[in-house]
Amino acid sequence: MRMTNPGGIFRQDAHADARLAAIVDSSHDAIIGKNLNSIITDWNQAAERMFGYSAEEAVGQSILMLLPEHMHNEEAEIIGRIRRGEGVGSHETTRKRKDGSLIAVSITVSPIRNNAGEIIGASQIARDISAAKESERRIRLLMREVNHRVKNQFAVILSMVRETSKRSTDPREFEEMIRARIMALSRSHDLLVTTEWAGASLFDLVQEHLKPFGHEDRISLSGPLLTLQSNAVQNLGMAFHELGTNSSKYGALASGGGRIEITWKVETGPEAQRRFHLVWHETSGTAAQKASERKGDRKGFGTVVLQRVAPQSLSGSSSLERLPEGVKWTLEAPLEAIVVPQLGAEDGSDFKG
Repeated sequence: MRMTNPGGIFRQDAHADARLAAIVDSSHDAIIGKNLNSIITDWNQAAERMFGYSAEEAVGQSILMLLPEHMHNEEAEIIGRIRRGEGVGSHETTRKRKDGSLIAVSITVSPIRNNAGEIIGASQIARDISAAKESERRIRLLMREVNHRVKNQFAVILSMVRETSKRSTDPREFEEMIRARIMALSRSHDLLVTTEWAGASLFDLVQEHLKPFGHEDRISLSGPLLTLQSNAVQNLGMAFHELGTNSSKYGALASGGGRIEITWKVETGPEAQRRFHLVWHETSGTAAQKASERKGDRKGFGTVVLQRVAPQSLSGSSSLERLPEGVKWTLEAPLEAIVVPQLGAEDGSDFKG
């Protein structure tokens, strides 16, 4: 630029430089200037925040201090391209902070030219993408987990179809039972989705599976507040569905005076191993109980779930008793197979409802 008023040029250039400096310094991205020997010449506030070095510590040092040792060749390649007048488009890489920790960044490097058009250095813009990379990692992990869980769900559904078909001679009955059991799986799944598969409350699980049968006033729950891990949610959910279905047809929820008491507790065994105990105890009227006994003559899928599927999946044991007054199902399992790690009734607080 050439003008007849050189003083005006100086004032104009000074204002432009000040504006540019303010923009650079207020940028959220780290902006670093360096010469062709990779020596840092400029360092903005965002670079201080990102890498931990003050401007006084960084300016005059080699930019190699920001690169992990095994990546030093990357800087030689960048400077080589800058010397040829080429820029380096945005690409993802890794840099090192003052404390030695690594940070994922996206960098763009452009040549700096003097008034004569000669390349005298490079400007480098670095953007912290560690949060984005962590999100990508979590998404990949979640997709693998979803794939695993979908396969498990398919296996459970296939088992339901197989076992139900063995014990059903009426196609309509078969369709009805399969639909109900898949809907029960869906209710457990919905509870897990609302917490991003972090677990679900045992109280919420029981309520969700018994809600379709009504008669909430005949059902009582008592036990410590526990957050169940996903495997326990799905398998206990199936058990509660089968117990509730049988009760609504033949047991406590089918008779006028029937009641269901569900209690659970956590105990410490002789070897300091913590154990989970759950009891489903229902009392029903005489007519309903006789029907329940007739139903019990045939070992249905529900019985298989209660006596084999649920306890084995939780590394535990169970018992199913048909008593004169009703039905009693007991489950015992290691606490670590039931609750989310480091969560549960550590303080001994109980829920009663």
